[in-house]
Amino acid sequence: MRMFDHHIHMTSRTTDDYQAMAAAGIVAIIEPAFWVGQPRRNVGTFEDYFLSLVGWERFRAGQFGILHFCTIGLNPKETNSTEIASGVMELLPDFLEKESVVGVGEVGFDDQTPEEKRFFEQQMDLAVEFNLPVLIHTPHRDKKAGTRVTLDIVRASGIEPQRVLVDHNTEDTIEMVLDAGCWAGHSIYPHTKMDEPRMVALLRKYGTERITINSAADWGISDPLKVPKTAQAMREAGFPERDIETIVWSNPVAFFSQSGRLDLGEHAGDQPIDQRQLWEGNSVLRGQTPVVKIAS
Repeated sequence: MRMFDHHIHMTSRTTDDYQAMAAAGIVAIIEPAFWVGQPRRNVGTFEDYFLSLVGWERFRAGQFGILHFCTIGLNPKETNSTEIASGVMELLPDFLEKESVVGVGEVGFDDQTPEEKRFFEQQMDLAVEFNLPVLIHTPHRDKKAGTRVTLDIVRASGIEPQRVLVDHNTEDTIEMVLDAGCWAGHSIYPHTKMDEPRMVALLRKYGTERITINSAADWGISDPLKVPKTAQAMREAGFPERDIETIVWSNPVAFFSQSGRLDLGEHAGDQPIDQRQLWEGNSVLRGQTPVVKIAS
Protein backbone atom coordinates (compact mmCIF):
# COMPACT_ATOMS: atom_id res chain seq x y z
CA MET A 1 0.00 0.00 0.00
CA ARG A 2 1.27 3.47 -0.92
CA MET A 3 1.63 5.83 2.02
CA PHE A 4 2.05 9.59 2.36
CA ASP A 5 3.61 11.18 5.46
CA HIS A 6 2.45 14.77 5.15
CA HIS A 7 4.40 16.15 8.13
CA ILE A 8 7.99 15.00 8.67
CA HIS A 9 11.15 17.05 9.23
CA MET A 10 13.70 15.14 7.17
CA THR A 11 16.35 17.86 7.49
CA SER A 12 16.95 16.43 10.97
CA ARG A 13 16.81 12.75 9.92
CA THR A 14 19.44 10.49 8.41
CA THR A 15 19.54 9.10 4.90
CA ASP A 16 19.02 5.66 6.45
CA ASP A 17 15.54 6.88 7.43
CA TYR A 18 14.73 7.49 3.77
CA GLN A 19 15.77 3.92 3.03
CA ALA A 20 13.57 2.53 5.81
CA MET A 21 10.61 4.71 4.82
CA ALA A 22 10.80 3.61 1.19
CA ALA A 23 10.99 -0.04 2.24
CA ALA A 24 7.88 0.44 4.42
CA GLY A 25 5.81 1.85 1.54
CA ILE A 26 6.13 5.60 2.04
CA VAL A 27 6.27 7.08 -1.45
CA ALA A 28 5.57 10.78 -0.80
CA ILE A 29 6.25 13.20 2.02
CA ILE A 30 5.76 16.84 2.93
CA GLU A 31 8.39 18.61 4.98
CA PRO A 32 7.04 21.69 6.76
CA ALA A 33 9.41 24.48 7.68
CA PHE A 34 10.06 24.30 11.42
CA TRP A 35 12.28 25.26 14.35
CA VAL A 36 15.71 23.64 14.15
CA GLY A 37 16.23 23.33 17.91
CA GLN A 38 17.87 26.61 18.79
CA PRO A 39 17.18 30.25 17.89
CA ARG A 40 18.46 31.39 14.52
CA ARG A 41 20.31 34.66 14.75
CA ASN A 42 19.83 36.20 11.32
CA VAL A 43 17.45 36.12 8.38
CA GLY A 44 20.01 34.57 6.05
CA THR A 45 19.91 31.30 7.95
CA PHE A 46 16.21 31.03 7.13
CA GLU A 47 16.86 31.66 3.46
CA ASP A 48 19.46 28.88 3.32
CA TYR A 49 17.11 26.55 5.19
CA PHE A 50 14.21 27.25 2.82
CA LEU A 51 16.53 26.67 -0.14
CA SER A 52 17.48 23.28 1.27
CA LEU A 53 13.79 22.31 1.50
CA VAL A 54 13.22 22.96 -2.19
CA GLY A 55 16.66 21.68 -3.23
CA TRP A 56 18.85 19.21 -1.38
CA GLU A 57 16.07 17.47 0.58
CA ARG A 58 13.98 17.04 -2.56
CA PHE A 59 17.01 15.44 -4.23
CA ARG A 60 17.87 13.26 -1.22
CA ALA A 61 14.33 11.86 -1.02
CA GLY A 62 14.27 11.20 -4.75
CA GLN A 63 17.39 9.06 -4.45
CA PHE A 64 15.14 6.51 -2.73
CA GLY A 65 12.08 6.94 -4.94
CA ILE A 66 10.25 9.22 -2.50
CA LEU A 67 8.49 12.32 -3.80
CA HIS A 68 9.37 15.31 -1.60
CA PHE A 69 7.24 18.42 -1.23
CA CYS A 70 7.30 21.09 1.46
CA THR A 71 5.34 23.85 3.09
CA ILE A 72 7.04 27.16 3.81
CA GLY A 73 6.30 29.42 6.74
CA LEU A 74 7.57 31.01 9.91
CA ASN A 75 7.16 28.53 12.75
CA PRO A 76 5.44 30.01 15.82
CA LYS A 77 8.45 29.18 17.99
CA GLU A 78 10.44 31.68 15.92
CA THR A 79 7.99 34.58 15.77
CA ASN A 80 8.92 36.09 19.13
CA SER A 81 12.23 37.46 17.82
CA THR A 82 10.37 40.29 16.15
CA GLU A 83 13.13 41.86 14.08
CA ILE A 84 14.25 38.56 12.57
CA ALA A 85 10.66 37.39 12.10
CA SER A 86 9.82 40.53 10.15
CA GLY A 87 12.75 39.87 7.84
CA VAL A 88 11.64 36.28 7.29
CA MET A 89 8.18 37.50 6.33
CA GLU A 90 9.79 39.45 3.50
CA LEU A 91 11.36 36.20 2.21
CA LEU A 92 8.20 34.13 2.21
CA PRO A 93 6.50 35.42 -0.98
CA ASP A 94 9.46 34.34 -3.15
CA PHE A 95 9.40 30.83 -1.72
CA LEU A 96 5.63 30.46 -1.78
CA GLU A 97 5.86 30.59 -5.59
CA LYS A 98 8.18 27.54 -5.83
CA GLU A 99 6.75 24.51 -7.63
CA SER A 100 7.38 22.03 -4.81
CA VAL A 101 5.81 24.26 -2.14
CA VAL A 102 2.30 22.92 -1.55
CA GLY A 103 1.19 25.07 1.36
CA VAL A 104 1.92 27.69 4.00
CA GLY A 105 3.21 26.20 7.22
CA GLU A 106 3.68 25.21 9.75
CA VAL A 107 2.16 28.28 11.37
CA GLY A 108 0.15 28.83 14.52
CA PHE A 109 0.87 29.03 18.23
CA ASP A 110 3.55 27.88 20.66
CA ASP A 111 3.33 30.03 23.83
CA GLN A 112 0.31 31.96 22.49
CA THR A 113 1.99 35.38 22.68
CA PRO A 114 0.79 38.55 20.92
CA GLU A 115 3.69 38.28 18.46
CA GLU A 116 2.76 34.72 17.58
CA LYS A 117 -0.80 35.85 16.91
CA ARG A 118 0.34 38.76 14.73
CA PHE A 119 2.59 36.66 12.50
CA PHE A 120 0.03 33.85 12.39
CA GLU A 121 -2.56 36.29 11.04
CA GLN A 122 -0.10 37.69 8.49
CA GLN A 123 0.69 34.21 7.20
CA MET A 124 -2.99 33.38 6.91
CA ASP A 125 -3.23 36.45 4.69
CA LEU A 126 -0.37 35.09 2.58
CA ALA A 127 -2.19 31.78 2.18
CA VAL A 128 -5.23 33.62 0.85
CA GLU A 129 -3.07 35.79 -1.43
CA PHE A 130 -1.16 32.81 -2.90
CA ASN A 131 -4.22 30.52 -2.95
CA LEU A 132 -2.42 27.86 -0.92
CA PRO A 133 -3.67 25.50 1.80
CA VAL A 134 -2.39 26.01 5.34
CA LEU A 135 -0.77 23.59 7.81
CA ILE A 136 -1.33 24.79 11.38
CA HIS A 137 0.67 23.79 14.46
CA THR A 138 -1.41 23.63 17.63
CA PRO A 139 0.40 24.40 20.90
CA HIS A 140 1.68 21.58 23.07
CA ARG A 141 0.71 23.50 26.23
CA ASP A 142 -2.87 24.57 26.90
CA LYS A 143 -3.77 22.92 23.60
CA LYS A 144 -7.54 23.12 23.92
CA ALA A 145 -7.61 26.89 24.51
CA GLY A 146 -4.95 27.43 21.84
CA THR A 147 -6.96 25.47 19.31
CA ARG A 148 -10.07 27.55 20.03
CA VAL A 149 -8.11 30.77 19.35
CA THR A 150 -6.58 29.16 16.26
CA LEU A 151 -10.02 28.43 14.82
CA ASP A 152 -11.11 32.02 15.56
CA ILE A 153 -8.13 33.26 13.51
CA VAL A 154 -8.96 30.85 10.69
CA ARG A 155 -12.54 32.15 10.56
CA ALA A 156 -11.41 35.79 10.64
CA SER A 157 -8.93 35.24 7.78
CA GLY A 158 -11.68 34.49 5.28
CA ILE A 159 -9.97 31.33 4.04
CA GLU A 160 -12.20 28.41 3.20
CA PRO A 161 -11.97 26.00 6.16
CA GLN A 162 -11.48 22.98 3.90
CA ARG A 163 -8.14 24.55 2.89
CA VAL A 164 -6.89 24.40 6.50
CA LEU A 165 -5.27 21.37 8.16
CA VAL A 166 -5.02 21.80 11.91
CA ASP A 167 -2.33 19.41 13.14
CA HIS A 168 -1.22 17.70 16.38
CA ASN A 169 -4.80 17.03 17.47
CA THR A 170 -5.78 15.00 20.51
CA GLU A 171 -9.04 13.72 21.95
CA ASP A 172 -9.61 17.23 23.38
CA THR A 173 -9.44 19.07 20.04
CA ILE A 174 -10.47 16.82 17.15
CA GLU A 175 -14.19 17.47 17.45
CA MET A 176 -13.92 21.27 17.44
CA VAL A 177 -11.59 21.15 14.42
CA LEU A 178 -13.92 18.93 12.41
CA ASP A 179 -16.95 20.99 13.46
CA ALA A 180 -15.18 24.09 12.11
CA GLY A 181 -14.95 22.42 8.68
CA CYS A 182 -11.15 22.08 8.81
CA TRP A 183 -9.08 18.94 8.35
CA ALA A 184 -7.78 17.28 11.53
CA GLY A 185 -4.18 16.03 11.50
CA HIS A 186 -2.66 13.75 14.13
CA SER A 187 1.04 13.28 14.86
CA ILE A 188 1.81 9.75 16.02
CA TYR A 189 4.66 9.75 18.53
CA PRO A 190 6.43 7.19 20.70
CA HIS A 191 5.54 8.86 24.01
CA THR A 192 3.61 12.11 23.48
CA LYS A 193 0.98 13.72 21.24
CA MET A 194 -0.85 10.64 19.89
CA ASP A 195 -0.13 6.92 19.70
CA GLU A 196 -1.46 4.11 17.53
CA PRO A 197 -4.10 2.68 19.92
CA ARG A 198 -5.53 6.13 20.68
CA MET A 199 -5.61 6.93 16.96
CA VAL A 200 -7.47 3.73 16.21
CA ALA A 201 -10.01 4.68 18.88
CA LEU A 202 -10.48 8.14 17.35
CA LEU A 203 -11.03 6.65 13.89
CA ARG A 204 -13.64 4.29 15.29
CA LYS A 205 -15.47 7.26 16.81
CA TYR A 206 -15.10 9.89 14.08
CA GLY A 207 -14.59 7.89 10.88
CA THR A 208 -12.10 8.81 8.17
CA GLU A 209 -13.48 12.00 6.60
CA ARG A 210 -11.06 14.96 6.78
CA ILE A 211 -8.71 13.09 9.12
CA THR A 212 -5.00 12.52 8.49
CA ILE A 213 -2.00 11.06 10.32
CA ASN A 214 1.70 11.82 10.19
CA SER A 215 4.91 11.09 12.08
CA ALA A 216 6.08 14.72 12.59
CA ALA A 217 9.49 13.07 13.08
CA ASP A 218 12.25 15.55 13.85
CA TRP A 219 15.49 15.85 15.89
CA GLY A 220 13.77 14.66 19.07
CA ILE A 221 12.65 11.17 20.10
CA SER A 222 10.31 10.34 17.23
CA ASP A 223 9.74 7.67 14.61
CA PRO A 224 9.64 8.19 10.81
CA LEU A 225 7.75 4.90 10.43
CA LYS A 226 4.72 5.86 12.50
CA VAL A 227 2.45 6.13 9.43
CA PRO A 228 3.00 2.49 8.36
CA LYS A 229 2.85 1.40 12.00
CA THR A 230 -0.52 3.10 12.43
CA ALA A 231 -1.73 1.51 9.20
CA GLN A 232 -0.82 -1.87 10.65
CA ALA A 233 -2.60 -1.03 13.92
CA MET A 234 -5.73 -0.18 11.93
CA ARG A 235 -5.43 -3.46 10.04
CA GLU A 236 -5.10 -5.44 13.28
CA ALA A 237 -8.13 -3.60 14.66
CA GLY A 238 -10.23 -4.82 11.73
CA PHE A 239 -10.42 -1.69 9.58
CA PRO A 240 -10.99 -2.49 5.89
CA GLU A 241 -8.13 -1.77 3.50
CA ARG A 242 -10.09 1.03 1.82
CA ASP A 243 -10.29 2.93 5.14
CA ILE A 244 -6.59 2.46 5.78
CA GLU A 245 -5.78 3.74 2.30
CA THR A 246 -8.02 6.74 2.90
CA ILE A 247 -6.07 7.71 6.01
CA VAL A 248 -2.53 7.04 4.79
CA TRP A 249 -2.92 8.14 1.17
CA SER A 250 -6.18 9.51 -0.22
CA ASN A 251 -6.85 12.12 2.47
CA PRO A 252 -3.44 13.84 2.50
CA VAL A 253 -3.42 13.73 -1.31
CA ALA A 254 -6.87 15.32 -1.45
CA PHE A 255 -5.94 18.07 0.99
CA PHE A 256 -2.61 19.11 -0.52
CA SER A 257 -3.86 18.74 -4.09
CA GLN A 258 -5.70 21.98 -3.36
CA SER A 259 -2.35 23.70 -3.90
CA GLY A 260 -2.43 22.76 -7.60
CA ARG A 261 1.23 21.69 -7.24
CA LEU A 262 1.07 18.17 -5.80
CA ASP A 263 2.43 16.45 -8.87
CA LEU A 264 2.47 12.74 -8.05
CA GLY A 265 2.81 11.72 -11.68
CA GLU A 266 1.67 8.33 -12.91
CA HIS A 267 4.23 6.30 -11.00
CA ALA A 268 3.94 7.25 -7.32
CA GLY A 269 5.60 4.34 -5.62
CA ASP A 270 7.54 3.40 -8.74
CA GLN A 271 9.77 6.41 -9.33
CA PRO A 272 12.97 6.05 -11.32
CA ILE A 273 16.08 6.02 -9.13
CA ASP A 274 19.60 6.89 -10.20
CA GLN A 275 22.03 7.15 -7.31
CA ARG A 276 24.84 8.05 -9.69
CA GLN A 277 23.40 11.55 -9.72
CA LEU A 278 24.92 14.37 -7.69
CA TRP A 279 23.48 17.49 -6.09
CA GLU A 280 26.03 20.29 -6.39
CA GLY A 281 28.76 17.65 -6.25
CA ASN A 282 27.24 15.70 -3.37
CA SER A 283 25.98 12.13 -3.31
CA VAL A 284 23.90 10.28 -0.72
CA LEU A 285 26.33 7.36 -1.03
CA ARG A 286 29.39 6.61 1.07
CA GLY A 287 31.08 3.93 -1.00
CA GLN A 288 27.94 1.90 -1.74
CA THR A 289 27.16 0.66 -5.21
CA PRO A 290 24.70 3.12 -6.77
CA VAL A 291 21.16 1.87 -7.25
CA VAL A 292 19.72 2.52 -10.70
CA LYS A 293 16.07 1.67 -11.33
CA ILE A 294 13.89 2.55 -14.31
CA ALA A 295 10.19 3.10 -13.57
CA SER A 296 8.02 0.39 -15.08
